[in-house]
Amino acid sequence: MVNRSAVILKHKTRIVEWINDTDPREDSPEVNLEEANREKTIYLISEHDAENLDRWLKMNFKSLFESELENWYLDDCMWPKKRTMKVFHEWFDVECHTVIIDTVGTPIEDDEA
Repeated sequence: MVNRSAVILKHKTRIVEWINDTDPREDSPEVNLEEANREKTIYLISEHDAENLDRWLKMNFKSLFESELENWYLDDCMWPKKRTMKVFHEWFDVECHTVIIDTVGTPIEDDEA
């Protein structure tokens, strides 16, 4: 077991609408909710933060929001201007998983270190 918890953001209909409305290419197919949720980023947090998830989200929702937007469009001029906690919850369901088991057995390495 790893001494971390995992936060996963599940896309809601509102972000899918934004993805489709924002795409500058008219010939690109629309993304649906299932496609938007096919690949998700997993954010590892401390066990303490998982126990105080609401507090942690209040402190970190902006960076999570921007990370998710960047997964769709790198140009932040295309991002919605209003990125409040209320909008965050309208766009994402938050899942927190407190049991993480490493089944690989080799050291975890940071690709960016």
